[in-house]
Amino acid sequence: MTGHTTPHAAKPRIASTMGKAGIFSEALPFISRFRGSTVVIKYGGSAMVDDLLRGTFADDVAMLHYVGIKPVIVHGGGPHISKAMGQQGIEPQWIEGLRVTDEHTMRVVQATLVGEINPDIVRLINNHGSVAAGMSGLDANLFVAEPEDQRLGFVGRVTKVNTDLIEGLQDQGYVPVVAPIARGEDGASYNVNADVAASVLATALGARKLVYLTDVEGLYRNLGDDDSLISRITTPELEELIEGGSVSAGMLPKLRSAIDAVDGGVDQVHILDGRMQHALLLEIFTPEGIGTMITMETRP
Repeated sequence: MTGHTTPHAAKPRIASTMGKAGIFSEALPFISRFRGSTVVIKYGGSAMVDDLLRGTFADDVAMLHYVGIKPVIVHGGGPHISKAMGQQGIEPQWIEGLRVTDEHTMRVVQATLVGEINPDIVRLINNHGSVAAGMSGLDANLFVAEPEDQRLGFVGRVTKVNTDLIEGLQDQGYVPVVAPIARGEDGASYNVNADVAASVLATALGARKLVYLTDVEGLYRNLGDDDSLISRITTPELEELIEGGSVSAGMLPKLRSAIDAVDGGVDQVHILDGRMQHALLLEIFTPEGIGTMITMETRP
């Protein structure tokens, strides 16, 4: 006899349950801090195509909603659009990370984003109840744009953001899910880079956070060096990094948009690895966070 009692079969389950309770307890200060705040999330990359990640993303958005945070989703769809273009015999072309968009390509972009991707995201989130409402930048003239560059065709630079519809949906308890299409000042439809659309919307809404879900762990100081991941960087430091040519062309719209958002009053911009399950919750509800945080000032 050892004097020890035989472990009860329920004890491991109780320990597991206590661990989960501890996680919620640790999250409480962050829930309190951000409750009632708008968080704009740019949804793209592998998180949009992997079924497991798509499901956990929808779980995370619903969780944020139900604890009183106000998420707004702006989604991309690059791989889906490129696939649809290929099926129609159109070869994708890029200039400085932006898709060249002629009239035919614009029809494909709009059909894919508004007709396929947007309702699918809404469906996934609404598995948790009547939570999400889909829309595009054409609705209520949310985004009005002018041509970004004649070389890019129907790629728009947003000149005006009308947030009335978004704010109305939020007041009614919905999570807006936005396809980044804009009405041109000339009346045409324009393709807006989703990173840029998320940035201008976050600024217009006075969001506390702007989150980019990507296919990398965050921003690296040296391309190709996994040990050079930057956990926190200020906008002046980020501008120096861009000028030094240390970032890829594909990251340029995202990083420039991050700087614009912070300059426009957004407190924090985060670049997260969307390939990690529950990346959103790990960033918002833990003291350590993940990925790269971009702010105006250095930590006190």
